[in-house]
Amino acid sequence: MINLKTFTLISLFSILFFVGCSDKEQIQKQQKIPPLQVDTITIKKEAVPIWKKFTAKTKASSHQEVRARISGILEKRYFKDGQNVKKGQNLFKIEQAEYISALNIAKAKKDADEAALKLAIADVRRYKPLVKEGLAPRATLEQYQAKMASLKAEIAGDIAQINKAKLELDYTIVKAPISGKISARHVDVGNLVGLGESTLLTTITKTDPLYAYFSPSQNDARMLQKYKNKDKPDAFIELQSAMQNIRLDGFVDFSDNTVDPLTSTISMRATINNPDDKIMSGTFVYVNIFVNDKYEFLMIPPHIIFNDQLGKFIYVVDKNSTIKRVDIKTGYSSKYYVSVKSGLKGGERVIVSALMKLKEGKKVKPTDVTKTEGIKAILQKNNLIPKGR
Repeated sequence: MINLKTFTLISLFSILFFVGCSDKEQIQKQQKIPPLQVDTITIKKEAVPIWKKFTAKTKASSHQEVRARISGILEKRYFKDGQNVKKGQNLFKIEQAEYISALNIAKAKKDADEAALKLAIADVRRYKPLVKEGLAPRATLEQYQAKMASLKAEIAGDIAQINKAKLELDYTIVKAPISGKISARHVDVGNLVGLGESTLLTTITKTDPLYAYFSPSQNDARMLQKYKNKDKPDAFIELQSAMQNIRLDGFVDFSDNTVDPLTSTISMRATINNPDDKIMSGTFVYVNIFVNDKYEFLMIPPHIIFNDQLGKFIYVVDKNSTIKRVDIKTGYSSKYYVSVKSGLKGGERVIVSALMKLKEGKKVKPTDVTKTEGIKAILQKNNLIPKGR
């Protein structure tokens, strides 16, 4: 019996000893856990370029209808549907025989009238001295003078007719009025065109430059007007897709003079450089308008902001390298930054990494990444610093 009690006591003591040792080892391990590695940016109040984003729809800067200006059978086509053409490039040929004949007839009439004029001039010269000496009637001289004047007028009309015939002959070669992308042909070779109407042959659109029309509200339009520091503010459009993201730069050059009474918006336009025709007319895009960079703000990246029942907050690192929660109120925001109206004064080290592991009071080992992850760096990476600034 004594042996059983002794064994039980020894076993119980052993269990308590090992549990105590295990707890002690666990506490020691917890004490040895290194501080969390985090990246921080030091924020300060500074001038930041402000951009305003709107939805927009693109439109060709020029859309030209190519029509037949004279009548005839369409003989040739010099382009492929959908290709890019240059201004002055030959597009179609209309039969020329009729217009060549008209030109030759006009030239022949001019030659005949010039020959008759020479005879009339000779008659006037011959009759002048005879009339002066009373050997010929003055009426005959006046008839020759009238005929000479009439022939000069006829020749002037012949020249005009020749020019008209040349112009109509030129119209048989239909040329591109602008450079751009041509549509499919509307008429096939062999058809009669231009008889009683100016037949539409094809169309050409010019998308470099490209227009982007957008409609800000009255308040946004007034804000742009009030704070812009250039007559033609910088702008760029974005087109995001699964294939690729496209950005094209330009400037705002038009604002309508009336407000749409149905939507209370004002139509505005950005002219965008589109040298490779990456974006077509009629595409829905985002247009970003540069407003100003003369006003100072406290800005933070939007992805570091948390929300709970108390509102918005972020985490900062205090002087003891401990995580601290800071409640904030925000103002203007965009895809790249958010302005802080209250809660921060400037100089705080704001945590921008390991966001899911953060907990107030936890020790951290901060690394300053302001030069590469700060607001100015973000703007620089995304080409949001206007040129020349």
